[in-house]
Amino acid sequence: MAPQIEDSLISPQFYPLGKAATSESRFGSLSIPPKDEPFALHGEYLSDPHPNKVNLGIGVYRTEDGGPWPLNVVEEAEAQLHRERDEGRHEYLAIQGDLDFLPLARDLAFSLQEHELGLQRGDKDRIVSIQTVSGTGANRLGAEFLARSLKPCTVWIPEPTWGNHHAIWELAQVQIKTYPYYDFEGKCFNYGETAQLLANEAKGGDVVIFHACAHNPTGADPSKEQWMQLANLCQTKSLFPFFDLAYQGFASGNLEEDAWAIRHFLQSRPQLEFCVAQSFSKNFGLYGQRTGALHVVTTSDTGKVPQAVLANLNLLARSEYGMAPRSGSDIVKIVLGSKELREKWHGDLKHMSGRIIAMRQALYDELVRLGTPGTWEHILSQIGMFTYTGLTANQALAIRERHHVYMLQSGRVSMSGLNTKNVCYTAKAIDDVVRTVA
Repeated sequence: MAPQIEDSLISPQFYPLGKAATSESRFGSLSIPPKDEPFALHGEYLSDPHPNKVNLGIGVYRTEDGGPWPLNVVEEAEAQLHRERDEGRHEYLAIQGDLDFLPLARDLAFSLQEHELGLQRGDKDRIVSIQTVSGTGANRLGAEFLARSLKPCTVWIPEPTWGNHHAIWELAQVQIKTYPYYDFEGKCFNYGETAQLLANEAKGGDVVIFHACAHNPTGADPSKEQWMQLANLCQTKSLFPFFDLAYQGFASGNLEEDAWAIRHFLQSRPQLEFCVAQSFSKNFGLYGQRTGALHVVTTSDTGKVPQAVLANLNLLARSEYGMAPRSGSDIVKIVLGSKELREKWHGDLKHMSGRIIAMRQALYDELVRLGTPGTWEHILSQIGMFTYTGLTANQALAIRERHHVYMLQSGRVSMSGLNTKNVCYTAKAIDDVVRTVA
């Protein structure tokens, strides 16, 4: 016979419905954080009915017609996956990730090819790799790993930078300081002030965030000579570099050129340990598949150090997200593992980067033709998806309200949003606000 429950335990006096409905929430003290600007701006663009609206906010590659572009080689890889109908394609990956994908991703990031002269086996053995939830997940996992293992006093983040860098390191509870990355007067990388500040104020063990290529949001990169000096500074000061590699091959169309700084740090400074957060969103067009990797370079190619690093990364990954999704890594490993598909991928990269370079030239030419006040050479010298136009926050707001051209308040524009149909319209809109708005 089932035990009897006293009526008093379930009576209304113990569970007053009216009171429960009006009681204050435990979350009542939460404040509402500001919206993520690029995505909020994208939402405004989508709801705008104006026929000539231009989307220069979101960092996604667009075609000449303004639509998304699945890479030709990605569609081939997807068709191959469909034909093969691998019964295990929905199984879990290992916590570390796809063990066939990871060495291909590593060799791409560090430009390591077996046929290259001077390549030492130890270069690969020094690198510990784990698959992540795209580049954001790689940055997050790397920050948490370094915060727990190295316990840096400070992370130095470029000013300006990708907005998530601040949020990620705040979660890791590491003190954040910035270095003056951008020269707003010269519209280029501010090497002098960056090097001076890090030399004078950074302490041994501090982490320094670098964009490996196509700096987001400015498009201004260090020269090779400046990268050499930065590598020397990091070694001299015992700093820990952390590279964010989001645009390899997409920036210049040349994979090796876009990863030059990472390879230089690896092969010229064997005593230097550092991290690389690698994303395949832009260069494979895999925005929704969230495909990435974190690589940790150690000074040891044997013994327990790489094993301990991997074990600790696996532990963090297991608690953060379990393991990375596999559909994107399946596509990437098919392409990188095939000589024929890899060459086709190179062609797709050159197509994307070439169209953006052409739009830079077209925008520059039209601004010069209009005689728009100011200098605009930086549009040509900057590289990759983004450009810092130099427009003020007031001008960025005015161009949206007057002309329905959507850009961030910083004046950053996504060059892939330009095409032959809207570039002249955009240039005229820039000309208008530059002349009339402070």
